[in-house]
Amino acid sequence: MSKKIKSKVKTSSNILKYVAWFLVLSTLALSAFVGGYYVAYKNAQVNLEKKKKDEKQHLISKKIETITNVNERLKEVLIADVKEKKYRENKAIVLKKQEIKKEIKIVNDEQLKEISNKLKQEIKKVKQYAGSSHEYSSTNTKKAPSRVKRLVKVISSNKPKLAIIIDDVSVASHVRAIKSLGYNLTMSFLPPSKARPNSAVLAAKEDFYMVHLPMEAQSYSAEEPNTLRIISSQSEISSRVKKIKKLFPKVRYINNHTGSKYTANETAVNKLVIALNKNNISFVDSRTTSKTKVPRVMKNFGLKYIARDVFLDHHTDIAYIKKQIKKAIHIAKIEGMAIAIGHPHANTILALHESKHLFKDIDLVLINKVY
Repeated sequence: MSKKIKSKVKTSSNILKYVAWFLVLSTLALSAFVGGYYVAYKNAQVNLEKKKKDEKQHLISKKIETITNVNERLKEVLIADVKEKKYRENKAIVLKKQEIKKEIKIVNDEQLKEISNKLKQEIKKVKQYAGSSHEYSSTNTKKAPSRVKRLVKVISSNKPKLAIIIDDVSVASHVRAIKSLGYNLTMSFLPPSKARPNSAVLAAKEDFYMVHLPMEAQSYSAEEPNTLRIISSQSEISSRVKKIKKLFPKVRYINNHTGSKYTANETAVNKLVIALNKNNISFVDSRTTSKTKVPRVMKNFGLKYIARDVFLDHHTDIAYIKKQIKKAIHIAKIEGMAIAIGHPHANTILALHESKHLFKDIDLVLINKVY
């Protein structure tokens, strides 16, 4: 009986021992499994964090690369813009220099004075040249005859226009002095004579010019050869105009040299306008007399009356000439246009040169561009 009990106790003890070992081993296995899982989880988490960090770093690197590329392109664009701007500025400077060189050509104070001195000497050689006062009636030499105010302002989309005619052009020094200014000035050439045989030859070298046709004055001692007189017949006047056209084939405008007596005679002016019309030449009234009949004749023919507004050098001191230049510009601004007449005096050339800044608000044009 006791042996049986002992045997059963022993058996139960063994079973408990196996169960205990099983639980220990299971615990160890579970602990190992849990520990392994924890380690694996931690490693996975670390790897995930590292991956995220790497991806973030990659994105940052990519953004930095993109920003760098954008900055580089922007830098290139800016550099290109700067280069383009500099190129344009340099080009503008070059063009401006070229424009200035073109404008001044040979004109500077010393050269202009040299030209003017030569001009004075040349004028002395021309014995019959008598200064600007010869343009007026001898009874009115202190003050030039008044101008005719325009009834209607000339409408222009551009700046006001001023045409400056330089009368009595007859020798090479006149042409050189006038052209040295670099302005649009209309040269009006005297017909050839013994004193100035080459005037037509000089005019032929120009693209545009006028003819300064001698006409009878009230009183004038140094009259030009072949001066038109009030007693001249229609055939004589027509013949003279035809000869002028042959000498000056490009002439489109004629104005009167002296002519205070001639232009005050309606019959004489009629004869002249008939001859000019046949040769497609327009007449510009120098207004050497306030009694001029040219406006009436032009109206009768249905033609536009073109006339001088201002004489620049009735008196030949520089201050007076500059004052007259300002007067001509003032008229142009009020009426849209103006016509001034000067002469190739040294002081006139100098005054025009020194008045360059006054012309910035108006357009200096040839006589064919005023209307």
